Amino acid sequence: MSKQELKQKGFTIIEVVLVLAIAALIFLMVFIALPALQRNQRDQARRTVVGKVASAVTTYQSNRRSQQPTTGALLAPYADGVASGTNGSLENGSYTLVVSAWAAGATVGAANQSTIQVYTGAKCDPTGAFSVVGTAKQAAVLIGLENGNAVVCQEV
Repeated sequence: MSKQELKQKGFTIIEVVLVLAIAALIFLMVFIALPALQRNQRDQARRTVVGKVASAVTTYQSNRRSQQPTTGALLAPYADGVASGTNGSLENGSYTLVVSAWAAGATVGAANQSTIQVYTGAKCDPTGAFSVVGTAKQAAVLIGLENGNAVVCQEV
């Protein structure tokens, strides 16, 4: 083999650096997008849990002739995964369930990413971000989200 044939068989340093730079950009995009995807999945799980709690409140009301629950422990038999206790915990201890009567000025209360707030005698405002006074048979279920620190409100 001549020297010219040996030179043509390999990659230049510039080609190798260019391929490594492209690979690094791809990895960077994946690592930037991954936390946002995980955050969105956790928020979707929170919305699902709010739906379960709202369903539990509805079932409780239908079994008790429209009576409202006063503690999370009363909702325990109606919601999957709710442990008995004063306020109960949902989804293997991931969430705390707090039930209270709506009071003036109580827009969000204890609702955050790990606390589900159920306001009896309340309904969701038109934007669905907080609760406002409702009828005695209504209830609002609230939870905080990670994405934008928003609050989701679901009426019962």
